Amino acid sequence: MTETRPSPIDPRLLEILVCPLTKGPLEYDRDAGELISRKAGLAYPIRDGIPIMLPEEARKLDD
Repeated sequence: MTETRPSPIDPRLLEILVCPLTKGPLEYDRDAGELISRKAGLAYPIRDGIPIMLPEEARKLDD
């Protein structure tokens, strides 16, 4: 069985993306394949290299 690694995301895209709820910055978690919005307490998934920026698709952070 081969290990699946999250798809990389274009660094230029990371520079312009913001959280859709707070309009704040996002942190890229390469290992989890997510974009983290600390202000909103959400982690947006990245699927096949495409960020899914829908709050209903996001995972709540456990802080």
